Amino acid sequence: MNPMKLASDSTDSAETAGMMEQAFADRDGSYDGVFFFAVKTTGIFCRPSCPSRPKRENVEFFRSSTECLIAGYRPCKRCQPLDTHGSPQPWVTELIKRIQTNPSIRLKSSDLLASGVTPERARRWFRDHTGLTFAEWCRCHRLACAFTRIQAGDSLDDAGFEAGFESTSGFRTAFAKKYGTAPGEARHSGRCVKVAIWDSPIGPLIAGAHDEAICLLDYIDRRTLSAGLESLHRKFRCALVPGTHPLLERLQLELTEYFEGRLAGFTVPVAPEGTSFQRKVWHELRRIPSGRTISYDDLATRIGQPSAIRAVARANATNQICILIPCHRVIGKDGALSGYGGGVWRKRLLLRLEQSSAAELHDIPMGTTPPTSPR
Repeated sequence: MNPMKLASDSTDSAETAGMMEQAFADRDGSYDGVFFFAVKTTGIFCRPSCPSRPKRENVEFFRSSTECLIAGYRPCKRCQPLDTHGSPQPWVTELIKRIQTNPSIRLKSSDLLASGVTPERARRWFRDHTGLTFAEWCRCHRLACAFTRIQAGDSLDDAGFEAGFESTSGFRTAFAKKYGTAPGEARHSGRCVKVAIWDSPIGPLIAGAHDEAICLLDYIDRRTLSAGLESLHRKFRCALVPGTHPLLERLQLELTEYFEGRLAGFTVPVAPEGTSFQRKVWHELRRIPSGRTISYDDLATRIGQPSAIRAVARANATNQICILIPCHRVIGKDGALSGYGGGVWRKRLLLRLEQSSAAELHDIPMGTTPPTSPR
């Protein structure tokens, strides 16, 4: 059998169905992440290699973990099927390790071909999973390493040359273009927003944190993302730097638990930047329990401004910390799903995931009515 053929096949042909059947019967781990099976009697979904063996008549197949979640299934705690989503292939892991070990290295097409990777394959993978081409990702990583060295006290010349820049002027220009500030100013400001990009069951997310809190969590395919990043830079008056941060690591762990249906409330601190009205709306959003929804009218009433329904909707639209500040829990008065920057399909999936988790964890208070199923 050929997992690559199944992954590239866009139709539910008899041949594809047969390949899924055989992989399921053989517990073929080479198909992990290529498709998933869900068990109707238990409400969970698994990877093909899962040790559990449900009866075939109780099983249905899905092409992605997102489809499983939308259909109302929970990830199996035994085989952890979400761990397969976006997991880098060995050649990607090796390539990233090579760059991280030696940030100044500049890999040419011939270098990639010598390691068995075509330049187009590398460009496409990094574009699809990070929003950057391979060349852009390498450049971003070099600048981030230089920024870290500058903050540690290295001279600008040393930081630039160690990062692989051949001239000080070239380094200064690239740094200022990427981060909106000169290297020297970045050193004296003593503050930056560390930014990371992660894959998730609902698509790649970009997250940002400074030393006090999370200040960004958004979808990289959101049309307003570029403007949002520029706004974030202006608000905090500091550079946005690719890298790691303890709060980002904590957030990633909590998001993993959330998507697995094991977390109803986040504990990582958030610091949204906005007007006093926007902050009031965002604060009230965080008071909506997981698994519940309210209307825009109700939200306006809750903040003491019942006539400000449109302003409330605009505040929702400008929220730059999705999921943690759950603007997806606000729906139309008639129950319709609309007005979500990440797309209605994501809103529907998040609500279904939370409703399933809330019911399982008994998170809905007694005497209340669960929200209606999203349309």
